[in-house]
Amino acid sequence: MARQESSENPGRLKQIALTYQMTKRVDSKVGLVVGAVGVVTFGVLLAIGFAIGHPVYLGLLGFLLAFLAMAIIFGRRAERAAFGQMEGQPGAAAAVLENVGRGWTVTPAVAMNRSQDVVHRAVGKAGIVLVGEGNPNRLKGLLASEKKKMARIVVDVPVHDVIVGEAEGQVELKKLRTTLMKLPRVLPGNQVTIVNDRLRAMGDLMSNMPLPKGPMPKGMRMPRGGKMR
Repeated sequence: MARQESSENPGRLKQIALTYQMTKRVDSKVGLVVGAVGVVTFGVLLAIGFAIGHPVYLGLLGFLLAFLAMAIIFGRRAERAAFGQMEGQPGAAAAVLENVGRGWTVTPAVAMNRSQDVVHRAVGKAGIVLVGEGNPNRLKGLLASEKKKMARIVVDVPVHDVIVGEAEGQVELKKLRTTLMKLPRVLPGNQVTIVNDRLRAMGDLMSNMPLPKGPMPKGMRMPRGGKMR
């Protein structure tokens, strides 16, 4: 057990170091900010301790609170830096959905068009959530088509649609997880399983797409329809 714990600690420290390096490339002041938060927190608690005659107790408490505050600030700035690097990258929304938490089943790229606008699907107790990445005008057609297709498979299940972006009416990438978590839970667990099974039987873009076994013939073009089958 001792060997296992000692082997895990270097891995965690290395992960923290890599996260710090990644964050510093985007946020050059992260070290100064986190350090300042720790010093100020510890200094305030220590000053209060001297004022009330208990510098040791308040000093220990200040040290613990300073460490906690530094961890919180570092985590937030690291998360902000990660989202900043993901913004505008293809599949960024799918990556966020994959880490949304337990209770959600995510299927990336259930629909896509020639311009590579893409729709992902997440199913949970809030119902079905379709998340679109790409041009909002083109995504409206993709989302409508996907809703129509699902209406023949699942009935009386709420379907929400979200377009990732920074314009009015869209959801920023960093707020996507929060948006899903705030949706009202209306489906029991067994019904979520049923919905997932029916949608899985319907298939998705990747499983329905016929892939040639050999090289693609020269001059072959994609279909003109808005959605690949």
